[in-house]
Amino acid sequence: MRVVIKETDLQVLTDKTIDKAFIDARVNSYRRDIESYISKDSRFLTSLKPIEVELHAPAVVREMARQAKKVNVGPMAGVAGAIAQYLGKDILKRGAREVIIENGGDIFLKIKKNRNIAIYAGNSILSGKLCLRIKSKDTPLGIATSSGTVGHSLNFACADAVVILAKNAILADVVATATSNLVKTRQDFKKAIDFAKKVSGVSGLVIIMKNSLASWGKIEFLKHA
Repeated sequence: MRVVIKETDLQVLTDKTIDKAFIDARVNSYRRDIESYISKDSRFLTSLKPIEVELHAPAVVREMARQAKKVNVGPMAGVAGAIAQYLGKDILKRGAREVIIENGGDIFLKIKKNRNIAIYAGNSILSGKLCLRIKSKDTPLGIATSSGTVGHSLNFACADAVVILAKNAILADVVATATSNLVKTRQDFKKAIDFAKKVSGVSGLVIIMKNSLASWGKIEFLKHA
């Protein structure tokens, strides 16, 4: 199922039929929470560094701020992961046993059988040629990709793809942004890996730049068919 609401463009896969009206309502609710908070504090939208939010701010706002603070980025670095994460949890509460939500390259998944996730890395010769093997026992899981060469998201570096696996999609999203910002040349791979591996909750990392690849953690590659 595809769900498009303003800038939010989701692919939603489940093992149980979920009413689209329910999904639309939940996405709109989270968007309203974020947009309403931005109307009171524009820093939430524009800041490239962590900010403190009100104690009684909506849960999604507080969680975006909390995860962003871990890696010294602005809270909106986690917005795509946040929508995927919160919607995924909502769908699981409705009785689904398998859920995969993709939101602009950021993924929340809870699966009962192993799945393969292809890596898109722009003009790199490795783009589309590799898959990550995701094991059901490692889910729920967040997978996020950040790029300095692909897409419209703000990024200050040159990696074609930095992929982060983490315990939730918001954490994966902010860590992908922060780690990708460190990669300007291949000599930065080690620095980026050392940074990401120190973040509690991160379980794996892939960096692709042109014809070079580095990985760390619980990463299993397959060739893409």
